[in-house]
Amino acid sequence: MPSIQPISRSKPVARMKAERGLFSFPKYWAECFDPAPFLPMSRKEMDQLGWDSCDIIIVTGDAYIDHPSFGMAVIGRTLEAQGFRVGIISQPNWHSKEDFMQLGEPNLFFGVTAGNMDSMINRYTADRKLRHDDAYTANNEGGKRPDRAVTVYTQRCKEAYKKPVVIGGIEASLRRIAHYDYWSDKVRRSVLFDSKADMLMFGNAERPLIEMAHRFAAGETIDQMQDIRGTAVLRKEPLPGWQGVDSTHVDVIGKIDPIVSPYENIEDKCAVSSEAEKQAAIDADKAKPIVIQPFTSKTQRRKPWDKTYVLLPPYDMVRAEKTHYAHTSRILHKETNPGCARALAQRHGDRIVWINPPAFPLETEEMDAVFDLPYARVPHPSYGKAKIPAYDMIKTSVNIMRGCFGGCTFCSITEHEGRVIQSRSEESIIREIEEIRDKVPGFTGVISDLGGPTANMYKLRCKSPKAEQACRRLSCVWPEICGHLDTDQSPTTNLYRKAREVDGVKKVLIASGVRYDLAIEDPEYVKELVTHHVGGYLKIAPEHTEKAPLDKMMKPGMGTYDRFKELFDKYTKEAGKEQFLIPYFISAHPGTKDEDMLNLALWLKERNFKLDQVQNFYPSPMANATTMYHTNKNPIHKVTHKSEVVEVPKGEIHRRLHRAFLRYHDPANWPMLRKALTQMGKTYLIGNGPKCLVPAESRNELRGKDQKAYEKRSVNKAHAKGKNANAARAQKGLTRFSSDQPHNQLHNETAKNTSPHKKRRSKNK
Repeated sequence: MPSIQPISRSKPVARMKAERGLFSFPKYWAECFDPAPFLPMSRKEMDQLGWDSCDIIIVTGDAYIDHPSFGMAVIGRTLEAQGFRVGIISQPNWHSKEDFMQLGEPNLFFGVTAGNMDSMINRYTADRKLRHDDAYTANNEGGKRPDRAVTVYTQRCKEAYKKPVVIGGIEASLRRIAHYDYWSDKVRRSVLFDSKADMLMFGNAERPLIEMAHRFAAGETIDQMQDIRGTAVLRKEPLPGWQGVDSTHVDVIGKIDPIVSPYENIEDKCAVSSEAEKQAAIDADKAKPIVIQPFTSKTQRRKPWDKTYVLLPPYDMVRAEKTHYAHTSRILHKETNPGCARALAQRHGDRIVWINPPAFPLETEEMDAVFDLPYARVPHPSYGKAKIPAYDMIKTSVNIMRGCFGGCTFCSITEHEGRVIQSRSEESIIREIEEIRDKVPGFTGVISDLGGPTANMYKLRCKSPKAEQACRRLSCVWPEICGHLDTDQSPTTNLYRKAREVDGVKKVLIASGVRYDLAIEDPEYVKELVTHHVGGYLKIAPEHTEKAPLDKMMKPGMGTYDRFKELFDKYTKEAGKEQFLIPYFISAHPGTKDEDMLNLALWLKERNFKLDQVQNFYPSPMANATTMYHTNKNPIHKVTHKSEVVEVPKGEIHRRLHRAFLRYHDPANWPMLRKALTQMGKTYLIGNGPKCLVPAESRNELRGKDQKAYEKRSVNKAHAKGKNANAARAQKGLTRFSSDQPHNQLHNETAKNTSPHKKRRSKNK
């Protein structure tokens, strides 16, 4: 592998980087085997490859697709490139250990992931309703993975063999500390406790996984490798040589410092934005225990975050006290920059979850090497002709970057992949397009997407490496775009042009969401996008129109959307095309009132938007918005017992109402909206006028309503009549049996007196 070079588009500068390159380790002895056409899923395939065993076995909740958009393939192929023999157990029957033994015992360890999606989000809707499909499964079949798959799979691996189990993927990554669990409506422990896994890897884990695999191969145990960046483990006490600081001493809010002199010590905080906050920062500094060690030499100073960990409130406290939960969430999000993040420690009973600082991002050459591995780019042959929707969606798309510095509170991308953008080279991307052209069955000449978490953050980084290393901002673009951020999107524009020139490519579409607040900073990019890469519709995500919920989402105001739409319409007209913007919105997000949803609905109606699909807010683990949902506190700002209270739409009826506002045009929602508008004192919005949100009740509705009322009255009358009759019979019975004579004697006398034979004889006499 070539030596690692810093990412830069002009003069080389020192970026944060790992001590050694991703592919700098000596390869494991099994490199003598050729790369497998597919990583084996059975002993028969292992025999065909000449393997007597697997060194590492990956257990996944997804169908195995050998494509760089699927985690198990990326991890498996990366480990294979290091010389390890890697097997795949895909969607095993979790009711026993048998399927977990199908490849035999791994020589080194099991790797467990729930798949590309969290198993709970994959299985349940935002309203906790059961889904019956699964896009990551053959034939879109639901129910092929268990709830909380990481925990279940790990336990079965432990039952099968006494080998270390390392968990990773987005499900494990977002549960590395005590977290609110939406499905059980309670705070759960770190997944390390529930699963009994030996180690957790968070984020895109190529770097820590390769280091760990080679250390396993060298004979080390889990106890000897608990200092690997990007991992979390359970311990009795912090790592030796690390000094702790309580979390309440480091929570200082503010904006990024100006670029500082490299000869000055970097302060462990951002510049504050008001005199009150400055004083709070001074007070916090005074209260801080001294944790910084002396200089190591006259010219080198120890950075404040080196060998320092932050002690978070313990599990029992965050479970019982919501303010402490919100505070913990805030601290975790501020300690995600690999350049300056400190380790985290959170006590659970007599042990602590020890979370090492995040792994350093991959350099361009490393990203290229990972994506250039020999992927088959199709599902494993064992699936035959079965359709796998997730594969069909991405089989002709290309991932050009990782990470997102947007920091949207409802999204987990930043928490998982980090804020630092990791980009591939143009050459690597073009090679993948050519592979798609040559390998993908039925390729029609259309590349369905060039993107990633967003469409237009390719090669965008902080202009100051010094500032990038020390920054603790939650977002680079909110509440406004940071002055240090490079917003020049010419690399993306040039990439689009080169992709269009590849032989055999007729069209390159952009399906990833465009970050429009960045796009308007570079109109040339918008022109290129609109002129050549929109297939009739372009999706963007303003998420809301009102400032209050947008601030809780950390999203820009609608003025930014309006400026982007002006550019979109202008360049669409110049291109002589008919194209449309498709905006996406979220309902029931924390901080959203009924009036906010009403205003959004009126905005949609004024522009004649009729949304087919809407997304109710889904509280995924570890997201900032989930913290708001659970605690009614705002972790974007400093959290105290007296900090602002965030209103949260909860309960099925309230959440359905907010979704109904987005679907104001659906007749099924009109009765609910009429009732809500009446309660809000907005009855003037009910009617047939152009400014009304929903129509008045039609004759058919009134007739149906009258019919239902009539039927209800009839039923009530029948019930009342029945009750009266029963009461009368009961009263009559009481009168008949009011004598002092015994009951059966009265009955006999009555029967005797009313006998027809007695009556007849009496008459004859």
